[in-house]
Amino acid sequence: MEPQELVIAIAEVGKEHPSRPPLHEVEIFQHFFVQGEIDWKNLDQRDGSLTRRETLARFLLLCAVLDQGPDIEGIRRMLIETTNELYRKEIRFLHKPISFFSEIGVAIDEILARHEAIKNIRARVWAEANRSNPARYNLFMDNASQVLGYAIFRWGVPLSLPYLLEKDRQKENLSEENALLDYLESYASAEIMTQQIKDHSRYGLGKAIGDKASHLFGKWLVSSFRLTRQSGNGWDDFSYEVPYDSNAGRVLWRTGFLLHWADEEDFKKQLVLQSGKGKGNTTYLRVTNLRGMKATKNLQPHLLQPYEEICRKHLRTHKKRPQNLQIQQIQHIYLWQNRGQGLNIAHFDDGLIYIGTRYCLNHGDPNCGECPVHSLCEGYCSNKKLITDFRT
Repeated sequence: MEPQELVIAIAEVGKEHPSRPPLHEVEIFQHFFVQGEIDWKNLDQRDGSLTRRETLARFLLLCAVLDQGPDIEGIRRMLIETTNELYRKEIRFLHKPISFFSEIGVAIDEILARHEAIKNIRARVWAEANRSNPARYNLFMDNASQVLGYAIFRWGVPLSLPYLLEKDRQKENLSEENALLDYLESYASAEIMTQQIKDHSRYGLGKAIGDKASHLFGKWLVSSFRLTRQSGNGWDDFSYEVPYDSNAGRVLWRTGFLLHWADEEDFKKQLVLQSGKGKGNTTYLRVTNLRGMKATKNLQPHLLQPYEEICRKHLRTHKKRPQNLQIQQIQHIYLWQNRGQGLNIAHFDDGLIYIGTRYCLNHGDPNCGECPVHSLCEGYCSNKKLITDFRT
């Protein structure tokens, strides 16, 4: 497996099969679109108290927080249908976030009703694909069954951020029509923004948003929907990390990409691999622990210069030349070197999602024969244990 060839192949799959929330199905956004595409020329037009750009950004932040779970399609469907129902009842929670809390009873009723309806449609399909029980279908995250905690924590926290920003701007007599975007774009890069959306002492969402979700939001804001008003280095298609999730980890492990940069023992020391903790006593692959892990193998000198450019000019996370390659950033090098093909980080992530949810499923007998990158996959071609012995 040549890592460059695999990265490019995955990105090409993603370019062909983009993964993004169907915003045009949100009723209040329908007039933001022209022939199925966002009307970018009129994004700064007012939509009530906010610009269209701001309203979309608020929805995508909420979507990114919720977009963590076993069934992406079901989660996005629940959010869209709940949004439509609440706005029909004049609970305009994107424009007036406090209305979500003042009408929390109605909001909870709608979330429960949408969840039950989607479960009736999606549970059996999901269970068959994942070799699970339909009764285990749950979109509330963390296998929680308490909708109040889910609504306040997962919905309430991202809705509170624009509300707090509005209040702070009122004190300074500043316009509130782009309160969230003005804050987000105050950072030097999209990557720094994704870190601060989680970690800022006043405005950070903390545990309500994970690293994957914050990077997913950065991807949507910058690349998928092009909502940011910033441009150039720091706010381009290479200016944020890939939102690694279980799908990404599974694909990159089974193909041999991760093992190209470190040995199994290295991953065990980092607790990326946890023996016996996966389903059926397999080894559990905890992708979140990959963050910050340094490559220990195949560190060719020709990779260092483009990696420095990525870190200093695009991610803007380094002021000096980086001394090591972080594994979760390595695909940036190959995509940057082949940018003439029109491929970027969003395409790579979309490819991982498409492959991970349709072919590289989380059990020992996935749909390898139909997978578009199986000819480049070490697990399929030569080392079946990468598939049978690991779970995410």
